[in-house]
Amino acid sequence: MRELENSFYSKTSMYVFFVTIVLFFSIWVGTSKFVHFDVALLGYLVSSFIFAIGLTTRLCSWLLRPATHVVIKRSIENLRSGARTNRNLAAIFKTAIENIILQKFIFKRGIYRGVQHFLIAWGCIGSFAITFGLTFGWMHFDLVDPETYQVVVMGIPTITMKAHGFFAEMAYNGLNITALMVLVGVTMALIRRLMNKDVKVTQRAEFDLFPLYLLLAVTVTGLVLTVSYTFLSGWMHHYLTLIHQVTVVILLVYFPFGKLFHLPIRPLATAVPMNYQEVVRVDTRCCKKCGEKYSNDDQIEDVKAILAAQAFDLQLADGSYLADYCLPCRRRIRVMKQLNMEAPQGDPYGPIRTMNDIHISGFGKKRSDEFYQLPKKEKEKEKVLQK
Repeated sequence: MRELENSFYSKTSMYVFFVTIVLFFSIWVGTSKFVHFDVALLGYLVSSFIFAIGLTTRLCSWLLRPATHVVIKRSIENLRSGARTNRNLAAIFKTAIENIILQKFIFKRGIYRGVQHFLIAWGCIGSFAITFGLTFGWMHFDLVDPETYQVVVMGIPTITMKAHGFFAEMAYNGLNITALMVLVGVTMALIRRLMNKDVKVTQRAEFDLFPLYLLLAVTVTGLVLTVSYTFLSGWMHHYLTLIHQVTVVILLVYFPFGKLFHLPIRPLATAVPMNYQEVVRVDTRCCKKCGEKYSNDDQIEDVKAILAAQAFDLQLADGSYLADYCLPCRRRIRVMKQLNMEAPQGDPYGPIRTMNDIHISGFGKKRSDEFYQLPKKEKEKEKVLQK
């Protein structure tokens, strides 16, 4: 492996090379040695290769970050552990359903935001799947007889369908359906970002609004194409095709380097409950100062490793680390250091009397079962495990 890496300028260039080769080979197989290649999609093909190269480069840079590298390393270790197989599968399945497919994490911020994000996300995923499937030649339709089509996937004949049946109409209009989903979602997002004063204060035009304008341009030009050849007998179809192709090329080139990049890395969210929660919403690591459980052993060790890799370990005078303490104790430690005091006098959760007789408020309350809002059954189970 080391000799192979030495053949390239960097690991990133090596991965880009292999991704390009695999894509080229998949096109060769899918189009039956380029027999079924659609030359009209050549512009989309070139931009798709640029998209793949940019996405690979961006992913390699992202994976080199200390935090990402540590989480990926921990995930691989846990997946190899036979003792954690059932827990890993349950955590991955549950997180994939709730956070990726249903996107509950967005709906918790509001129904409006949840609907808009759901429509944009699944509209984009569907559009990319259809576009890449057709552009790379992984899928095409063969005419069996005047009334029947057969779907060919990677050169393998699969299902047949009536040329004017319901399934065929859904296949023909797949991109139109996903485009309408994106159009509605983007419109909702733009209304929110242009009308909500709280959002306008924090958003950036080049980061938050430009991707929405780009998605809007792609979907509108694509839908106008459908209107042209369906209702206007192909009026200005050639020029509209070029305009749509330009917007798609810009989107594909921009995608790996802008806000839309969060789409391919979102599945990493499945690693959080799999790696860092022994029991759902229950901590296992005890604070060194107050003894309260506040986090998971693996998570604390990973935090230390990430901070150490960035030369920001926050080690205290007694050899412990700030990560070894719960959040209230960390606040107390920082404030006491700033006040030049070793420890709070009296009740650590009540007001503190400083050396200059100025009182400051306490540092919060201890965590309890109410903090986690656990159901009664989970509380009883936790008490049994503690005994």
